[in-house]
Amino acid sequence: MTDLTAVVFAYSEVGYLCLGELLKAGVSVLALFTCEDDPREEQWFPSVAKLAEKKGIPVYRPSRLGDEEYALIRSLAPEAIFSFYYRSMIPERFLPLPPRGAFNIHGSLLPKYRGRACVNWAVLKGETETGATLHFMTKRADSGDIVDRQAVPILFTDTALEVSRKVAEAARLVLERNLQSIAEGKASRTPQREEEATLFGRRTPEDGRIDWHQSALEIYNLVRAVTHPFPGAFTTLKGRKLFLWKVLPGEGGEGADPLPGTVLSLSPFRVACGEGRLTILSAQWEGEDERPGEEVSEGLRTGDVLGG
Repeated sequence: MTDLTAVVFAYSEVGYLCLGELLKAGVSVLALFTCEDDPREEQWFPSVAKLAEKKGIPVYRPSRLGDEEYALIRSLAPEAIFSFYYRSMIPERFLPLPPRGAFNIHGSLLPKYRGRACVNWAVLKGETETGATLHFMTKRADSGDIVDRQAVPILFTDTALEVSRKVAEAARLVLERNLQSIAEGKASRTPQREEEATLFGRRTPEDGRIDWHQSALEIYNLVRAVTHPFPGAFTTLKGRKLFLWKVLPGEGGEGADPLPGTVLSLSPFRVACGEGRLTILSAQWEGEDERPGEEVSEGLRTGDVLGG
């Protein structure tokens, strides 16, 4: 059992697993701060709020963290603060309150992929590895001293959802093996190497628009980075939007290179890219059901140009 009191800020799969790990270890969680679910997003993860409520932990969902929340945490006098995928920055003045420290879990191997949507960005960029990092919180997001990291592989066929689940389990593991040292005030501290840092911003649904001048591999990585449960990669034809949910990259054919976005065949549904060809295995016209590529291509003609 870990003799530690804490206030937790949490959301998503990482939040759920890490809160569960704290409770399993015997940490006394004095309060949970979480976020309202966004009705525009698919809720693929269990509710951290329901877990807390089941365990009798007070749950708060403020729209912002201000004076009232500061006064509450100060009155609770937690020994540690933990942030597990909470969707807002915790104000700097909150961080010195707990004597053992304020800690965050980030879904990458810091200092790489600081910022938002770190798993989606790692898949999009074709990385073969990512992970979870436990670090001290500072005024600047994701830049505090590292306590510990846990790597996970990104397989060529992995989607961002599959990688997110690996990262969530890595987060739980890295928390588990460091809780005792945190409780004892002996958490390891390794400064981040700023020269190795990379920063990526928030992604929006519009960022899923396909640029057919990119290579088939780059487009493949985009599709698997934003496929279900995320908003999806899409292209257009004659004012209609077509979402691509599953694709495969391939080499180019012989002869002159066709215009990127050109429909090369309907069965299989294959499209020319800036380099190589993309086979569309599953897609969906906006407002219709998702279907296999051969069915979605009905009504198209070879020579049609997507994204024009």
